Amino acid sequence: IAPSPTGIPHIGNTRTALFNWLFARANNGKFIVRVEDTDRQRLVEGSLEKILEILEFLGLDWNEGPKVGGDFGPYIQSERKDLYQKYAKILVEKGMAYEDEGAVRFKVEKGKIWKWDDQVHGEISFKSDVLEDFVILKSDGFPTYHLAVVVDDNAMKISHVLRGDEWISSTPKHLMLYSKLGWKPPVFGHLPLILGPDKSKLSKRHGAQSVLDYRDEGYLAESLINFMALLGWSPKDNQEILSLEVLIKKFDLKDVNTTNPIFNRDKLDWFNRKWIKKLSNEDLYLRLQPFIPKDWDKNYVVASLDDAKERMTILPDFATFVKGEFERPKTVYVKRVAQKPEDKKFIKEYLSFLGNVEFISGNLETKSLEFVKGSKLDLRSTFMLVRRIVLGADITLPLFSAFERMGKEEVLERLKNAI
Repeated sequence: IAPSPTGIPHIGNTRTALFNWLFARANNGKFIVRVEDTDRQRLVEGSLEKILEILEFLGLDWNEGPKVGGDFGPYIQSERKDLYQKYAKILVEKGMAYEDEGAVRFKVEKGKIWKWDDQVHGEISFKSDVLEDFVILKSDGFPTYHLAVVVDDNAMKISHVLRGDEWISSTPKHLMLYSKLGWKPPVFGHLPLILGPDKSKLSKRHGAQSVLDYRDEGYLAESLINFMALLGWSPKDNQEILSLEVLIKKFDLKDVNTTNPIFNRDKLDWFNRKWIKKLSNEDLYLRLQPFIPKDWDKNYVVASLDDAKERMTILPDFATFVKGEFERPKTVYVKRVAQKPEDKKFIKEYLSFLGNVEFISGNLETKSLEFVKGSKLDLRSTFMLVRRIVLGADITLPLFSAFERMGKEEVLERLKNAI
């Protein structure tokens, strides 16, 4: 994967990195990260570090490339200017390129057909007559993408290049350079671009955020990987829940679709719900740390995770569901939700009733149902009233499980406060 540090890449670019990583791992190859920073006007400070952070978060380790928080070594193009200038000079000397206003242009030979066996689309061909002479070295001494990528792929012995469909039109230029420099080109595969729900190019309005944005919203690395892997690829058995280890075993370029996948946020949510349920309570507790107050008791949190897993879509949901168990509802809120005389009467009776009930979830529920039915009140509205005055919210974890965790003394105290 060869990102440009011109900003933090959105999920489409990261999907390309994932496919390269899976292909390398599935074929016992090497996954290489190379930084293409020759577009000096568009560089964004700190974006390279964010790109590496994305790969680290997803577990996409690389065999060669920049070191996190350290030396970028030979894997950053701005450190290799001399190499590109050397080959531009060779092409000029051979009459295959020429100087133009301080830059160097490659001379396109007319009347030729350039073709390659694309690993996704099959054979693709271009007539050279449709291409103009193109710049390979800019007047500032930096190479353009076309020269740099060819020189680097050859120097690094890159065997396969998987990149987005938008680079198909550049491939003939690269093949020309490989040919004139006397080098064997790598195998190319161009991946269909991810589209938004309206079939237009994926953008921020569709949810084209970076993986780090999704991480900070509470999505798991596992669900993001699973989601991205199935954007344009599917295994022969149509299995949907796929870990990195399983993906490595199943990944085959032959199964990459030629049609453009559609980004579906609801599907990402579905994957996140599935992967949250698969986590052990201890693992889930660790992942919840950025999203819950530091003073919440670990044993209490872990005890509520079996209930929470059934309802969570993203990690911050947990704090939303459980907050009322840790914090007593505000008086002004309780006054607002329990204004009717019949509400106040019921609370007093229910408080008296609960004083004689054993606080075990199943027992609490059974006895409470019998009590409400006996008083001929509406079940749904009555238990919503209890939920609101005890937990201070409409959406919580199962009411009587929460009561059991909180304990009899705390629940009765809250009902007394409400009265």
